[in-house]
Amino acid sequence: MIRVGIIGAGNVAARHADVLSSFPDVMIAGIADTDRQKAEDLAAKHGAPAYGGHADLLGAGALDAVYVCVPPFAHGNPELDALSYNLPIFVEKPLSLDLHTAESIANEISRRSLPSAVGHHWRYLDILHQARDLLAERPVRLALGHWLDKVPPVAWWLDRSRSGGQIVEQAVHVLDLARVLVGEVTMVHAVPAGESGDGEVDRATAAVLRFADGAAGLLATSCLLSQKHRVGLEVCAEGLALELSETRLLVDGERVIEDDGQAKTRVDREFVNAVRGRDADVRVPYGEALRTHRLALALARSATERRPVMLDG
Repeated sequence: MIRVGIIGAGNVAARHADVLSSFPDVMIAGIADTDRQKAEDLAAKHGAPAYGGHADLLGAGALDAVYVCVPPFAHGNPELDALSYNLPIFVEKPLSLDLHTAESIANEISRRSLPSAVGHHWRYLDILHQARDLLAERPVRLALGHWLDKVPPVAWWLDRSRSGGQIVEQAVHVLDLARVLVGEVTMVHAVPAGESGDGEVDRATAAVLRFADGAAGLLATSCLLSQKHRVGLEVCAEGLALELSETRLLVDGERVIEDDGQAKTRVDREFVNAVRGRDADVRVPYGEALRTHRLALALARSATERRPVMLDG
């Protein structure tokens, strides 16, 4: 039985708790949140003790792994403190607000040779395998990413200093998918629409991306809408157009392939397998997620500085 502690008690933490509780070899051993009532509510649902901070959860001992499901501004200490107990960690994206924090965590994971995973569950979409098969021997020449949505109902999200902005907090999923299907990015140039309020996130951004193998890319993000409108990635190769979302793959605008809906279960199952020392298909360990995080931060920096930003391909 793997004993898992969860740091954070928001919606994403609750989702992971539900999935983990469905595994016969996992026990939720404690849930911590700075909002003690939220921790108690979620812990009660899973028959686990609640803690008012991650230090108390870690100090109680008897853990085999830790999930870190905190807002962007809260990353850093929870991961490093968990690693100081030599515990494998699963971290929800985004990794942090800055590169230094994420790199420090990645270095510590590497130094301790611990299992890790990041919640880029789109890598586990069943339709992603099919998209890659269709693209075999046909390199992508154009990628079009979208995240056109509403403002999420959390108080910190519109504050750039707490969320990092829409590209870092949301569209990072699309960027990660682009890295899988197209490759690494060497240049970005993001243009925000208008002037955002003091310290607030940009309400819309358009960006150009250049990939290492010469492919061109576009990314459009907006939080102006009243509901989620369009989220996903389109790619064009010789004689083929694919459109991927979290739920389906559209081939050449005609054939629809529905995803099996198991990605959010697979991402947790494979991390648990890794913690158990079994063969595990962990597709996004922390170091791999760091490459996507660097890309998202480069786009955010480009939008802020109003200039292109170069990356290592």
